Amino acid sequence: MSPGSRRPAPSSLIAGVHTLKNERAPHLVHARRSAAGGRPSREGVRDNARVVLKRLRQDLTARRHALVWRAVHWGWREFQQAGMVTAGTPAGRAFARFGSGSIMAFPAGSVFGEGSIAVGHDTLIGAQVTLSAGLVPGQDLGPDPVLRIGDRCVIGRGSHIVAHADVSIGDDVWTGPYVYITDQNHGYADPDTPIGRQLPVNKPVEVGAGSWLGAGAIVLPGARIGRNVVVAAGSVVRGEVPDHSVVAGVPARVVRSRTPEGWSRAATIEQTLMPIREDTRESRI
Repeated sequence: MSPGSRRPAPSSLIAGVHTLKNERAPHLVHARRSAAGGRPSREGVRDNARVVLKRLRQDLTARRHALVWRAVHWGWREFQQAGMVTAGTPAGRAFARFGSGSIMAFPAGSVFGEGSIAVGHDTLIGAQVTLSAGLVPGQDLGPDPVLRIGDRCVIGRGSHIVAHADVSIGDDVWTGPYVYITDQNHGYADPDTPIGRQLPVNKPVEVGAGSWLGAGAIVLPGARIGRNVVVAAGSVVRGEVPDHSVVAGVPARVVRSRTPEGWSRAATIEQTLMPIREDTRESRI
């Protein structure tokens, strides 16, 4: 061998190079080479075709899923926009009053007795909110609304406001999601009659202007919540709550009050546990 000629590479080195190529591009299937001419064998061509077809199917599937996702979400947004209740829609005109600028999001919960429900101006009612007046749709409750929601209120998603005689929500009242407000409870005076068969008892409910009801709060029949009251999430409110106070717990109790000097906490445990004054008012069934 002359000094200028190249020494042939060992077979082990060539095998290592091929191994390195396969490691760098594991998704490629190298065509098998035939002994004569080094051309790809039929098996190698078929292997490469399978890989290409598999990758093409995966790419088409991903593109189809993306297109379906976009179509579904675009369609849902269009349905939500078209299904909103406003003062100018047929559903809005069914209410005793549905103020200008007010919106009930789509989809709504169970809504009936609209002729006895009044909604103020610029009020936002979230999706899946139930508003009902009376026991059943079409019940005659008289000429005056039994459920009144003020101006600029926000009723959180999934909340229920169930009125039979008198539920009044003042202006600028905001609620979190899944709040429950009702003026009717089951009667249980007769110990020998199943509670579900006894006549219900109605007591008017009032939520003062500017108040905030946290998520999951429950307002029971007879509750009178003052102005600018904070009801902590998950609280169960009954009786009378004074203006400018914070209530929490089951049953809810005053834990903070507004004084001329500012907000003050309950000074003692006894004061913290002082129950809210019970309201004994009743109204017609």
